[in-house]
Amino acid sequence: MTVLPWGLLADRIGERAVIATGLGAASVAVAAAAASNGVVTLSLALFAAGGLGACVQAASGRAVMGWFHHSQRGLALGIRQTGVPLGGAIAALVLPVCLSVGGLHAALGVLAGVLLVAAIAGAVWLRDPERPPAPGGSERPPLADPRIWRLCWASGLLYVALGSLIGFAVLFLHSDRGVSTQSAAALLALVQVIGAALRLVAGRWSDQVGTRLGPLRRLGLALAVSSAVVAVLVSAPLVVLIPALVVAGSLSQSWNGLSFTAAAEIAGYARSGAALGLQQASLSLSSVVTPVGFAAIVAATSWGVGFGVAAGVALAGTVALRGLGEA
Repeated sequence: MTVLPWGLLADRIGERAVIATGLGAASVAVAAAAASNGVVTLSLALFAAGGLGACVQAASGRAVMGWFHHSQRGLALGIRQTGVPLGGAIAALVLPVCLSVGGLHAALGVLAGVLLVAAIAGAVWLRDPERPPAPGGSERPPLADPRIWRLCWASGLLYVALGSLIGFAVLFLHSDRGVSTQSAAALLALVQVIGAALRLVAGRWSDQVGTRLGPLRRLGLALAVSSAVVAVLVSAPLVVLIPALVVAGSLSQSWNGLSFTAAAEIAGYARSGAALGLQQASLSLSSVVTPVGFAAIVAATSWGVGFGVAAGVALAGTVALRGLGEA
């Protein structure tokens, strides 16, 4: 709900002000959640924290875009995108310890502290890129540009495979194939690490070939094919199934940075906050719809059908990228 407004605000007042203000306010909201005792106040505080913390999505990407030349931007934004799985991995290690030592209030208190540190770091060290002249009246704003809308919808379709594979891999392996939760979770961690590395490789690849959309289409096709292989192998021996899951799960995370970079470059730096906000909003919408839809399909049919549908949707997203030219 808030990623697009935050992106528009970053275009107007700059990245440092948005990140420092948003994360500082999110820290206060999480601290309020830590101090709350009722479910209503806890829920409201966490809802506010999510909306305020979303400031970092478009603003940080906009800053990185302004710092680097086109020939370096794919790798730079790929590095930025690895912060998401890295932060998730750190949280997965730290928060359970906080929870066991001090309970929910302590865990939320640690989160509030981390957000405050991030806000201060942004206010002190984040350098706003040199602001270019305002776009001319003849230039099409991002929200009126059909190329950006098409890229965003295609990205949302590609996310269906990511949400299906990453969101349900542990449940599938444990409930349907008898793998222990610890082993399945370790496999998911491996996929996250490989996926983060692939984001860097994809970013560097796009820098070398001078385009984001070409590598993005190829990765989308590879994701569709590998997801279809998983769908076919759901009942195969684990020694065959698990490598297929690792490949598909890793590829499902590889394309995100390229989509992020392409949206910003199509819009241009001056309006990249709005473009990145729209791109992130499309992924957020897909992240809400995908688990509900995937679970419903699996419940009504089978795991194989569910992964097959995810592969088909990824292929549709890849096809939607055709005709966009190069960016």
